[in-house]
Amino acid sequence: MSFKPSSVASEPVIPPLARPQLAEARRVRAAELFGQGRPSVEIARMLEVSDESVRRWKRVWEEGGTGGLRRRPATGRPPKLDDGQVEQVRTALERGAQAHGFETDLWTLERVGLVVEWVAGVSLSRASVWRLLTGRLGWSLQRPGRRAVERDESETARWIAHERPRIKRGR
Repeated sequence: MSFKPSSVASEPVIPPLARPQLAEARRVRAAELFGQGRPSVEIARMLEVSDESVRRWKRVWEEGGTGGLRRRPATGRPPKLDDGQVEQVRTALERGAQAHGFETDLWTLERVGLVVEWVAGVSLSRASVWRLLTGRLGWSLQRPGRRAVERDESETARWIAHERPRIKRGR
């Protein structure tokens, strides 16, 4: 198992709006319509939501304005790695596993966890390493192709070109 960046660095990636962003956009649009004096039933129909949602949004809008309808930042424990540390880890991982003393150049969750510990001084669980790789670094799982070390590509090509047709004719 190995991890690699999932997109080419030169291609800008613009993610689609996530569900919470769409919901916030809908509530903000409702606030604009409240300001125009539109009836709640009409707003509900326009935004394809229930009448009760519109009434609830209107109460919030009347108390706190459009700001009250915006998303609140996520609560909870802050991440163990700040953005600078994540970039240090990215740089270290891009140098390859062998540069850090591993026998092969394949990254595993355990190996990445060790590098994070060495570079940032932070110990992460396997699940946190996975979230770091896939979420914050944007890497994806890559499995190496299974091929015998002794495989001879030229001999395989010769066999397919000469021997296989001869065997097929023999049927």
